[in-house]
Amino acid sequence: MTKHQQLQRRLGVFDATSIGLGSMLGAGVFVVFAPAAELAGMLLAVSIVIAGAVAYCNAVASAQLAAKYPHSGGTYIYGRKQLGEWPGFLAGWGFVTGKTASCAAMAFTFGQYVAPGYATPVAIAAVAVLTGVNLFGITRTAFLTRILLGIVLATLVFVAVASVMGPHPERAAASAVSGAGPGGAAGVLPAAGLVFFAFAGYARIATLGEEVRDPAKVIPRAILGALAGAFTIYLVLALLLLGHLPLAQLAASPAPLLDAVKHSQLAAGAPFVQAGAAAASLGALLALITGVGRTTMAMARERDLPAPLARIGGRHTVPFVAELAVAAVVIVLLLTSKVLTVVGFSSFGVLMYYAVANAAAYTLTERPWHAPKWLNALGLAGCLVLAFTLPQASVLTMAAVLAAGVAGRAVVLRLHGRRGRSA
Repeated sequence: MTKHQQLQRRLGVFDATSIGLGSMLGAGVFVVFAPAAELAGMLLAVSIVIAGAVAYCNAVASAQLAAKYPHSGGTYIYGRKQLGEWPGFLAGWGFVTGKTASCAAMAFTFGQYVAPGYATPVAIAAVAVLTGVNLFGITRTAFLTRILLGIVLATLVFVAVASVMGPHPERAAASAVSGAGPGGAAGVLPAAGLVFFAFAGYARIATLGEEVRDPAKVIPRAILGALAGAFTIYLVLALLLLGHLPLAQLAASPAPLLDAVKHSQLAAGAPFVQAGAAAASLGALLALITGVGRTTMAMARERDLPAPLARIGGRHTVPFVAELAVAAVVIVLLLTSKVLTVVGFSSFGVLMYYAVANAAAYTLTERPWHAPKWLNALGLAGCLVLAFTLPQASVLTMAAVLAAGVAGRAVVLRLHGRRGRSA
């Protein structure tokens, strides 16, 4: 068996929770409410509750598995250990491809807020700088994440205060009761699938399992703590926005939190919200690059991706080849794609990733009292329902990407089998 150099365990509960919460409060919190409100209308809060419930099931499953397998790679490793190589590969491939697209989207969002006329070059610069931060070690990553998270939380508090202060528009009683206007009951599940994408940041904690101190205790606490914080923030903000902005304006806004401030008594604070959105984008991008790099490294260790991607080195013992490869792919996407359109595609991949996590957790024989098997089954069903109620283009695109990965692995395995027999 090949021995791989191990990463160093440096993260405690606070750092790990910060990385997870920083991921969940990334650029998504500044943009997700508008498309979700367009789908669900006044029932937006219901979509958030559904997404939060599915996310809770997934968080419990991830915590169970991460405590048993405290290694980098997250559900890719859990799937391989509990279900077999193919389910593990499907989870890992869905995570790497979907989240690499998300990295490009977060970088581009940062570029748009900082310098709209030069969004792409600014986005590329952000990817280069944050990859450099990651190469200086995971403690630097956690330190910068804490700074960015503090800025984002201050921004969200400011938005909440502005929304409470008003002024508030008059609304027809029928609209408030029935969800009339944009969206409605039929859009609740698709909106939940979209909001779930914003909750998926706790996966970053599991992918860092090899760098967490006392992972059996730290990882479950960090995952559940980060999810509880994010759920509370998203639900409160949704209710405040619905009460502050006309529904049609909220659903059509490219920057709903910025609009909430501009249409309040604190309109002079709009630049502060723009700065917060930029910080959120950077925080999400930093955590995404970190998590994708670690999963890429784990897949390379098992030869599901090219072996050089598993190399760890440098003074700070980081997976530098995987980190640089992820950065290169993100830059190519920035130069060749309309990256904001691919975020929806990655939702399908992320939900498949967590479907495997729930299936793997279901097979565990030893489990804490708060993680019964029925909770894993509910999480699996919830992931599949949300995945297949996403817009058809998202489902078909990511299904094709996943199929291409499966076909590629099958070809490689067949070639290796032939070489083995010929030898």
